[in-house]
Amino acid sequence: MRFDRHLLAAACAAFVLTHAHAAPRTVGAVVQTVPSADGADFTLSSGARVHVGFVTPDVVRVRMAPTGRFGPDVSYAIAGTPPASEATLTAGDTIELRSTTGTRVVITTKPDLAIAVYDSAGRLVAADDPARPMTFNPDDGAVETSMRRDDYELYYGFGEKTMPLSRHQQSMAMWNSDVPDYPAGHDPSYESIPFFIALRDGRSYGVFFNNTRRSWFDMGKTAPHRYSFGADGGELDYYVFTGGAARTPANVLRDYTALTGRGALPPLWALGYQQSRWSYKTQEQVQDVARGFRRRHIPADVIYLDIDHMDGFRVFTWNRTTFPDPKAMLAWLHGDGFHAVTIVDPGIKVDEQYPIYRSGRKQGVYVRNADGSELHAKVWPGICAFPDFTLPAARTWFGSLYKAPLDVGVDGFWNDMNEPGVFAPDGFDKPEISLGPQKTFPLDAHHAGDGQPGTHAQYHNVYGMQMARASFEGLRSLRPDKRPLVLTRAGFAGVQRYAAVWTGDNSPTWTHLALTIPMLTNLSVSGVPFVGADVGGFMGSPGAELHTRWLQAAALTPYFRTHSNDVSAPREPWAFGAAHERINRATIELRYRLLPYLYTLFADNEQSGLPPLRPLWFAYPGDARASLVDDQFLAGGDLLVAPVLHEGQTTRDVYFPQGDAWIDWWNGTRHAGGTSARVAAPLDRLPLFIRAGAVVPTAPVVQHTGELKTVPLTLVVAAGAGGGHVFQDAGDGYGYRDGVARTIAATADEHGVRLDIPPNRGWQRVGAVEFTGLAAAPASVRVDGKPARGVRFDAATRRLRVPLPDENVKRIDF
Repeated sequence: MRFDRHLLAAACAAFVLTHAHAAPRTVGAVVQTVPSADGADFTLSSGARVHVGFVTPDVVRVRMAPTGRFGPDVSYAIAGTPPASEATLTAGDTIELRSTTGTRVVITTKPDLAIAVYDSAGRLVAADDPARPMTFNPDDGAVETSMRRDDYELYYGFGEKTMPLSRHQQSMAMWNSDVPDYPAGHDPSYESIPFFIALRDGRSYGVFFNNTRRSWFDMGKTAPHRYSFGADGGELDYYVFTGGAARTPANVLRDYTALTGRGALPPLWALGYQQSRWSYKTQEQVQDVARGFRRRHIPADVIYLDIDHMDGFRVFTWNRTTFPDPKAMLAWLHGDGFHAVTIVDPGIKVDEQYPIYRSGRKQGVYVRNADGSELHAKVWPGICAFPDFTLPAARTWFGSLYKAPLDVGVDGFWNDMNEPGVFAPDGFDKPEISLGPQKTFPLDAHHAGDGQPGTHAQYHNVYGMQMARASFEGLRSLRPDKRPLVLTRAGFAGVQRYAAVWTGDNSPTWTHLALTIPMLTNLSVSGVPFVGADVGGFMGSPGAELHTRWLQAAALTPYFRTHSNDVSAPREPWAFGAAHERINRATIELRYRLLPYLYTLFADNEQSGLPPLRPLWFAYPGDARASLVDDQFLAGGDLLVAPVLHEGQTTRDVYFPQGDAWIDWWNGTRHAGGTSARVAAPLDRLPLFIRAGAVVPTAPVVQHTGELKTVPLTLVVAAGAGGGHVFQDAGDGYGYRDGVARTIAATADEHGVRLDIPPNRGWQRVGAVEFTGLAAAPASVRVDGKPARGVRFDAATRRLRVPLPDENVKRIDF
């Protein structure tokens, strides 16, 4: 066979040209710089455009538009209008931007644009990897950038991932997915939050990639000396949070949540114990469960109604055969101190006899196929249509549907299946892979995008968050004097403005129990404060020991619910026999004793972004040993929780982070910071420690949160120098934002405590102060200089209890 050399050369050239088109392009060199008030715009040799500017003096934003034209500056993740901060520009061989605090951005202009961020002390925060410049693919729209990585830099956050505590040398995808019975390491999952906090040599910074499409992060897995992130379309739009001069994780999270928003203080009842199952199928069964709690004196505040309470799984309906009088049932529950939460899925059954479906179709609020027809997919009711929650009219319409359940007496709502998750269609003949395209909408389905229309590929990750938004805003409109409880399975950055989050359909295994700590602490440092996991595991039946240990591990997590699927054995706290009932009651009682503390943590979160649930490294970033501890957590800054996570274990090793001493909650033993100890952990005890010098409010045991205001507070003071505070308000409504609240402050030292108790306007009164960690009973105790009365010292727990004659006390000395 003979070859024509000229034809072969032409064919090779065509092949190279065709494949060159498909390859990513670097952004190229800077060819034009235009200063702006917050930074500068750069036109690049590739035709792309980059803007670098300061959002605040300590937060840098970088935007890259491959087309050279920026789209509208709108984002579902950002709370309000993106701010901007003043910057000065200096040009030379490089271009330097400087904020008012001294944070600097240095831009190298060739051969490709490269960005480096420095803090006000001149220390490098984050820098592009010059070996992997910023790129875009002109054919498929993909964008990506890479940054240099230190060998020992760790990464936390990324929302909900079933991975180790730090995500260094991991790769992750951001694509909300319905993944029941997920194994450890499975990715992606229900929530996508493209934000992380880095920790290196005790200093932190954060990065938020503001892109709603399917995105990815490779945190040193492919190349240990760099990390990369990108998306399959849209702009490369990211924020670098320097953490200010102190470079603390708390500062990073403060600035991230200032940008993406913070959740309102939840109603107090939502912090109580919550009991659920799929399903309590009749009105009588719901009431029997409620009676079981009260008869056994096990505190509880909430009972859930799963999909079987509905008429054929049609949302916002009741099965009148099994729930003949829901209004009377809910009134009865309220009378006994319970609240009720019902499930709401996004699927609206296509049924001409179903008024809600007809109403939505008439108003044109459903998601559309690419050809303009109404999108239909199969879920629990059968074939359904789905509201387009990126359409304001759809959110308003859907939010208005909550009026009917509110009028009947439902208190809170649980948004499920909103990744969105759907079932494979009838006749589906492809492999049932867990992340297959059959499990969500077609990627070319159409969304309104709040005036920026696009495909499901663009808006998939925000669908669940916008459902939660529709629910939250509808409830606020319908009941403006109440704080909504919305629970969501799916979400995106900023979901904390609207809802609590739980970790989906977990499994009743010791592995899944251990997973809850890295999952929940990383969700917490992703800006989502109200988080929890289904106690006992959703996908089956735990043994008695596992359930009891899981209940203990969850008792001081923000959201505390037991839940199980339809084939699980009973899961109420008394379901495992008398011995476990006694232990489980005490565990739930511990939660209620500490509710004043947990409620205060949520009030703090609204002001500072500090999460109620914290990994050890977050509070102790300079302690290298704390950076990878994944089987302990902090409740606020003052309680260290070390649950038992392994079968048959009755002791466990506990690490006490460096910088503070810690006192055993149960026996008053003191442990120095930076040390480890093997502690007793019998089945009836959650290993729990209070920080020396902390002041933690507690309450007597009550059966539900409605009783808290009638019982006195005790301030527990851990021996040492420090302090604490207690936030009090009505427990619901928004009067606290207008000053209808009080904060009690206490300052501890080696000789006692000073109290600052504002006038009481009907709040829970302070009845006593209890000192823990004392080696022996003091020789004397004085209250405002006078001998104290009724003082008791318990040598076994090393606690000294001092009753207060009234709330006018200023000082207790011993």
